[in-house]
Amino acid sequence: MAFYTLGCKLNFSETATIARQFEEGGFVRAGKGEQADICVINTCSVTEHAEKKCRHIVRKAVRENPGALVAVTGCYAQLRPQELAAIEGVDIVTGNNEKGLLYTQVADRVGRGAGGRSAEVHTCAVQEIHSFFAAFSAGGRTRAFLKVQDGCDYRCAYCTIPDARGASRNIAVAELVREAEQIAERGVKEVVITGVNIGDFGRTTGESFLQLIEALDAVEGIGRYRISSIEPNLLTDEVIAFCARSAKFMPHFHVPLQSGSDRILRLMRRRYDTARFAERIERVREALPDAFLGIDVIVGFPGETETDFEEAYRFLAETVRPAYLHIFPYSVRPGTPAAVFPDQVPPETAAERVARLGQLSARLHAEFCARFTGQVRPVLFESTVKGGRMAGFTDNYIRVEVPYERELVNTIVPVELLSVASAAPEASGYAGGDEYMTGRVR
Repeated sequence: MAFYTLGCKLNFSETATIARQFEEGGFVRAGKGEQADICVINTCSVTEHAEKKCRHIVRKAVRENPGALVAVTGCYAQLRPQELAAIEGVDIVTGNNEKGLLYTQVADRVGRGAGGRSAEVHTCAVQEIHSFFAAFSAGGRTRAFLKVQDGCDYRCAYCTIPDARGASRNIAVAELVREAEQIAERGVKEVVITGVNIGDFGRTTGESFLQLIEALDAVEGIGRYRISSIEPNLLTDEVIAFCARSAKFMPHFHVPLQSGSDRILRLMRRRYDTARFAERIERVREALPDAFLGIDVIVGFPGETETDFEEAYRFLAETVRPAYLHIFPYSVRPGTPAAVFPDQVPPETAAERVARLGQLSARLHAEFCARFTGQVRPVLFESTVKGGRMAGFTDNYIRVEVPYERELVNTIVPVELLSVASAAPEASGYAGGDEYMTGRVR
């Protein structure tokens, strides 16, 4: 078997769980360079580029694994199943509501034999998406992604996620605690809490995100938690205060802004303005002065003028000053309100604005790292070795490199941060810039 994942951390947690189902059923992963008999591809549809990449991966899997049973699931499969079913070599297309049944669908198809090569399509209307596929990734020992929530009730003008994943929903806190306990049993030290709109946790069960993180904090064996992304209007004083007093919840927040222009925020149908966003960021800094703050930004949204962009740039550079910017050029998503908005921004203009914000992000990230030169901070080390060196992350998400020592793998140790360096080796899942710090274990 071979598994392919595109898109977000939520998809990675789901693919990992699907893979465990197959392994528990007696299926075996193909080794490196081996052809697979079954290929499972979990897709993304957040941008036009993401969909193009999905189609490329599907065709590549078909080409490199001739005769394999190819099953495609995820957001692209939910939104445009017939496009995927039409690709020669695809056998099964499964939407998000049926994702938890993928193992059974594939096993049934294997049991029946190939038969015809027409693709089976298992999808439903978005209004019928009600299931919750509990999932976590734990392929490595250092970090796991725990899915706590799915779907979204927000209707931002540019976003297809509500149509791909359905309404906001979750399972009970007690069930998620049991999932976290399973992760702890695997020796994993750090858990990233993920979902579509995790701050909206509790729509199904009447519980709250605060109750969830309080319960997870009590799970023995987990040394660290990170909150993957939380909407600014849902980042409450209570959540911030809890993270500030918790020894396990790291000083690290990823908060989507999308635009630093109030006019564009209104067009986007976001639920806050820049004043509210700035107030939330200031509240985080008051409680957690050393916190890493990552910010999502979309540039080139329809109607974004040069004046709007300059306003957004100044807001980021002078008011918010995050540790990192995750920058997206606007992508037209068919079926969304923004797709038919007037004054679409030319791609070359959006690309130039992306480049300018990229330069700002690099400078802000380097400045953030430099603030901690000479400090001693706890670092959780990973197992990857490159050039005789290993890397890990501080509590506040600074990537640190030291000479490789096997006994440091999957341990949290105090490290003196020596200096900022650039062009770090690529770190899987790292949402920082190219800058990192050299360190000395104390």
